[in-house]
Amino acid sequence: MNRRIKPVEACIESAERKGLERTLGPIQLMLLGVGAVIGTGIFVLTAVGAERAGPGLLLSFVIAATVCAFAALAYAELAAMVPVAGSAYTYSYVVIGELVAWLVGWNLILEYAVAGAAVAVGWSGYMTGLLQSMGIEIPLALKAGVFAVEGGGVNLIAVTATLTVTGLLIVGTRESVYFTTALVFVKMLALGAFIFIAVPRIDWANFQPFMPYGFGTTEEGGVAKGVMAAAALIFFAYIGFDAVSTAAEETRDPNRNVPIGLIGSLVICTTVYVLVAAGAVGTTSYLELAGNTEPLASILRSLGFPTVGNLVALAAIVALPTVVLMMVFAQTRILFVMSRDGLLPERLSTVHPRFRTPHIITIVTGVFVAVVSGLFSVDEIAELSNTGTLFAFVVVSISVMVLRRAQPDRHRPFRCPTLWLVGPLAVAGCLYLFSSLPKLAQGRFAIWTAIGAVVYFLYGYRRSPLGKQ
Repeated sequence: MNRRIKPVEACIESAERKGLERTLGPIQLMLLGVGAVIGTGIFVLTAVGAERAGPGLLLSFVIAATVCAFAALAYAELAAMVPVAGSAYTYSYVVIGELVAWLVGWNLILEYAVAGAAVAVGWSGYMTGLLQSMGIEIPLALKAGVFAVEGGGVNLIAVTATLTVTGLLIVGTRESVYFTTALVFVKMLALGAFIFIAVPRIDWANFQPFMPYGFGTTEEGGVAKGVMAAAALIFFAYIGFDAVSTAAEETRDPNRNVPIGLIGSLVICTTVYVLVAAGAVGTTSYLELAGNTEPLASILRSLGFPTVGNLVALAAIVALPTVVLMMVFAQTRILFVMSRDGLLPERLSTVHPRFRTPHIITIVTGVFVAVVSGLFSVDEIAELSNTGTLFAFVVVSISVMVLRRAQPDRHRPFRCPTLWLVGPLAVAGCLYLFSSLPKLAQGRFAIWTAIGAVVYFLYGYRRSPLGKQ
């Protein structure tokens, strides 16, 4: 069967014929990346990660960041060469072929849409904690999903947040960026306050033993534990930096600005994460963090700074919706391109005549994210989201190496340094993290991918313009 590879020139021509308005610069892209990355992963999953790795959580953050850094360099080379929307889906389409591209796009739903749902659930935890501190008790049936805890119903707060940012995205990309930029500073100020207070008060005794559950992954009571198990989960904290590449089609001078946005946002976020993780596990026993839905705020309160703790919780409440916004934004741009390529119904790529945004696919995506966030728990959603992300990272890392061999003379505004070292390390690191995820998450990924293959052969394979040619 023909692989149906779409030429780079054809991708750029499609974008020029039916594209989006270019309004974003390098600083805006970097802020979009930071806005997408810093969220539930650090504000909420710090406690879950500490429960699984102990003080070794610090090493888990570094491992996950290193794998992401290798993948980011691969993304940057391809994003500079193919400055259109679609991210990993588009890159695999022009290098490996249509079937793999479809499976990447299908699994990016796990990365972006499901990740957005996880962030919405994490935001709900902080909001619920704040309301309880004010004497307002939310019934269990309205603050947890039916599949999250026994007695749960619909996480109403998470659903409300998702639908609100969906409406904002319909209004326009530039307006969404302004909103995100303002709240990024709120998040960074809150994390800066935590670092300033917690890091000087680190008790080194809390780092002993450093790896109570070992380095590898072991199962305890149905929960994967160990440094690598935590790294596979904490990897979720870095999901979003590649969302910068989905905005390539709305970026001025994308050949230069997209690599800056990708790498710059990852460097900033990694530095913040390591400092926050050190402050968290260094000031509080990892055993006390287990099950805490607002760990950073709780740590500050236990250190004698209740007001600052409440302000950090408030900052998380105010700022976490920006991550939901970026996840939904990235998802809509990928589905937009898949629709434009004929692999999904063309009506989904309709651009609103006034707002110049893909409003139909934005509404569909927002409703899907709202349903997932309303019914499931944050850790289950995060683990499932990671499977799709790791698959996409593997394909992108392979694609950049294949294209370097197949078209060595093609102009590359950005070249991945030491590609033949970085590329294999990115692939190996992603596969290792995938193997460290719970077997349940891996099984769900396999089922989701199989469903995607069936959908492709029933719909996209016959309707693809490349197939008709």
